[in-house]
Amino acid sequence: MGYAHGYATAIMHRGRVPMEPVDFVPDWADGPRKTKHYPGTDRLPLPAGPAYPADATVERGLLAPAGGAGGAAGGGPAFDLGLLGGLLRDSYGLVGRRLGVQANTDLGALPFYPLANWSRGTASGGGLYPVSVYWISGPSAPVPPGVHYYSARHHALRRLLTGDVTQTVRDALGEGAPGPGADQFLVLGVKYWQNSFKYNSFSFHAVSMDVGALLGTWRTWAGARGTALEPALWFDEERLARLLGVAGEEEGIFAVVPLPWDGAPAAPAAPAPPPEVSVRHRDVERSRTVRAFDALTAMHRATAADAAARPAPGALAGAAAHGPDPRRPATALPEPAPLARDVRSALRARRSSFGRFAAERPLDGAHLTACLAAAAGGSRLGGDAAAAGADGLVKLYALVNHVTGVAPGTYEYVPGGESGVLRRVSGEPPGAFLQENYFLANYNLEQAGAVLVPTVRTHSVLDAVGDRGYRLVNALIGGVAQATYTAAAALDVGCGVALGFDNIAYRERFALQETDEMPLLIMMLGHERRGASDFRFEIA
Repeated sequence: MGYAHGYATAIMHRGRVPMEPVDFVPDWADGPRKTKHYPGTDRLPLPAGPAYPADATVERGLLAPAGGAGGAAGGGPAFDLGLLGGLLRDSYGLVGRRLGVQANTDLGALPFYPLANWSRGTASGGGLYPVSVYWISGPSAPVPPGVHYYSARHHALRRLLTGDVTQTVRDALGEGAPGPGADQFLVLGVKYWQNSFKYNSFSFHAVSMDVGALLGTWRTWAGARGTALEPALWFDEERLARLLGVAGEEEGIFAVVPLPWDGAPAAPAAPAPPPEVSVRHRDVERSRTVRAFDALTAMHRATAADAAARPAPGALAGAAAHGPDPRRPATALPEPAPLARDVRSALRARRSSFGRFAAERPLDGAHLTACLAAAAGGSRLGGDAAAAGADGLVKLYALVNHVTGVAPGTYEYVPGGESGVLRRVSGEPPGAFLQENYFLANYNLEQAGAVLVPTVRTHSVLDAVGDRGYRLVNALIGGVAQATYTAAAALDVGCGVALGFDNIAYRERFALQETDEMPLLIMMLGHERRGASDFRFEIA
């Protein structure tokens, strides 16, 4: 049994048995930047991207994703520099400043520019954004081939290396990887200290969800335009870390996304083995003191070992979510509200509600149906994960407080057909339970219309594909969270996502004690109070 099994158990019990170091206090004054800093590198400004098509809707991106691996499936456009710029800005670029009055702990700091909170299309645990985005470009790009780091604050690329190293990436991906023959890649790393300075040992759990949220945004953004993006989660991680010039225990490499590129050759000729080259520029850390945490380091090592051992097709079949309990009474859901807003505008509107829910305006049942369907759609990660059977791993539960046409209670969600159904686990109103089992003071859960909870049989996944499966589990959950946020924004419904809850209490609430299902996230939906104070500060 690998280390990830014990870590997963500790995460489930942390509400009752604190994880080490229990006395840790973040040093906010000595915290890291929310970006990497490469002084002395050339900066290539990126275009904002072309106008986003009005028919590239959230519904199309989440519920009817483009199929196929490694190409511009569904008739959508292949990427060029303009589309790449649009994808990066809409997903991870800074697009506005958060100045609304809300209940989060950072409210008092928001008016001060050095502590400003900038909005992005993709959510991130604690608003820390530790994912590093690299573009490794080959000959078909309109710029010299090389390795580039996306500087979100400038919406620009920092050139870290010049020269075609795409064969190194293809070799690292190995046989059976998505996008064979591609010569443009987005690579996702995670600089751990950018998150662990606040969350210490819990950090690995949070950052691996951040990766899934960003992948989910990219798949939705491109899928709405008819283009499939198929990420790889299994590859020679050590080789790519050397190429990028990063120390593995400081920055893990979590995903590689081959880009279908306009003008790329169908199958580049395989050259001689590339020389061992590496980025020589180094990130300059702001923090004077950088701490390591034993559990975080151990999880990196465990999940990076055997990283190139891609699971066989169907390897995850035995870890699939359990089917619904037919003994539970069924409640029909209304037809879903259309998610007709285009993806770009939905991402610009996405925000966390932070204590602004108001029960006097019940959530429409059609909105609940649409968000449940979107959450289920967000659990489809594509790429080598899908080939192994990951699309069937996530199950959803709903705790209904104030929803028109649905009685309060706890339900398991059964997708399928036009609307899916809910099967009642308990008819007890969940409002008191929700608030009692939330650790923080920034959300009023009893006022939310409904709370959605994704579960995964985490230990079964780890048994099937090894410790690296922990990254897969959390990437799926991150994708579910991002899809729910995006659908809520499309419907003009408030949304919030949180990890600070008693996981064991939720297992008991859902009657999961005899299973290995783990509740991993809570996602709140509902209308916000009317007339809340805010200030418009768009910068994109």
